[in-house]
Amino acid sequence: MVGPRRPQIVLFGSSIVQYSFSDGGWGATLANIYSRTADVILRGYAGWNSRSALKVLDQVFPKDAVIQPSLVIVYFGGNDSMPPHPSGQGPHVPLSEFTDNMRKIGEHLLSLSDKTRVIFLTPPPMNERQLQLVFGDAMRGRSNELCRPYAVALLNLCREINVKGIDLWNAIQQQDDWLNTCFTDGIHFTAKASEIVVKEILKVVREADWKPSLHRKSLQVEFPFDSGLPIPPRHSDLELSRNKKLDPPPGPAMARL
Repeated sequence: MVGPRRPQIVLFGSSIVQYSFSDGGWGATLANIYSRTADVILRGYAGWNSRSALKVLDQVFPKDAVIQPSLVIVYFGGNDSMPPHPSGQGPHVPLSEFTDNMRKIGEHLLSLSDKTRVIFLTPPPMNERQLQLVFGDAMRGRSNELCRPYAVALLNLCREINVKGIDLWNAIQQQDDWLNTCFTDGIHFTAKASEIVVKEILKVVREADWKPSLHRKSLQVEFPFDSGLPIPPRHSDLELSRNKKLDPPPGPAMARL
């Protein structure tokens, strides 16, 4: 690894995670926000469900790793909630199994170290009409009605195993004209939806009673401006201006656990 050593924030999930480093994506925005305080690491796998994740959990998050993540943000559920395929080969996972899988994922992550924190993201809503126009029969049957119980079950699980949960289902629907502004293809996020995800994550991190805190302002800045290194004054001013933009005034509370 490269040094100096920083806290690790790992994003683990399906395509909502894999594509989060796209232009304006929520993963890319987190990496920008934590650019001098923590490493944001992407472990996203399009098409995966909770069953797929459970099979490789020990490989992605080995318990004997020398360095364990400080925070893991997990998203699965959208693919799990798809209706069963007649061949039996689709990504559908029954709700009870999904809940059990996510419980095992959460418990495994919490066992990595006494300082590893976990946030679960619920399945978001979708634009069913846009989904049909873009994907046609490939996504036939995927719906908000089938997805909603997976979001509810995940939030209930978060309370049981004491991990933080973010209710993207409701948070995104609070956005004005969310059906037309939040999705690129009916499922995956626009920059507007990613902005909602980032605000929700930062709010949880800021308010969580975690010791040590993982809030950006609480983490050590790597090679700060007062470290004795020669930094042109203009660059210092630019960094101060950038930091102000990263800390917008708090808005109305959004849906979260």
